Amino acid sequence: MLIRQERPEDYEAVYRVIKEAFAKAEHTDGNEANLVVKLRKSESFIPELSLVAVDGEKIVGHIIFTKALVHGVEVLALAPLAVLPDYQNRGIGLSLIEAGHQAANELGYEYAVVLGHAKYYPKAGYVPASQFGIKAPFAVDDESFMAICFSKSQTKLHGTMEYDKAFGI
Repeated sequence: MLIRQERPEDYEAVYRVIKEAFAKAEHTDGNEANLVVKLRKSESFIPELSLVAVDGEKIVGHIIFTKALVHGVEVLALAPLAVLPDYQNRGIGLSLIEAGHQAANELGYEYAVVLGHAKYYPKAGYVPASQFGIKAPFAVDDESFMAICFSKSQTKLHGTMEYDKAFGI
């Protein structure tokens, strides 16, 4: 399994991966693939943080982190993470997260925030975002709105997350 930066020629395959991954998801608005299309065109897009998992010649997973703000501090929003159904439960999603965290840290980002499954993302080190003073801009239970800090300082941010307008929040 190879994890690498997404390329423009991957866009069509990534779109299909996201559509298939969320087709039977418990929590979905069915718009995740279109969100990625919008995010790539936004000012919050960071090409180095849009990654694919490749098995042979086939793209089987994708993750994207984009810029967001908390009280004027630039953080990352992880959304969405997608793995083809036949490839799920093999550690590919966690490998994509780990590679994304490493790249984000190398680029100097301190935090990533995710709205996601409360039993899945803690495996990658996420904890309730409230522990870092980060609030969601919508009503959500604390255990589903999570963050991770890449630095040892873990400075508290004390603010509400501001997503890119592509999210429609």
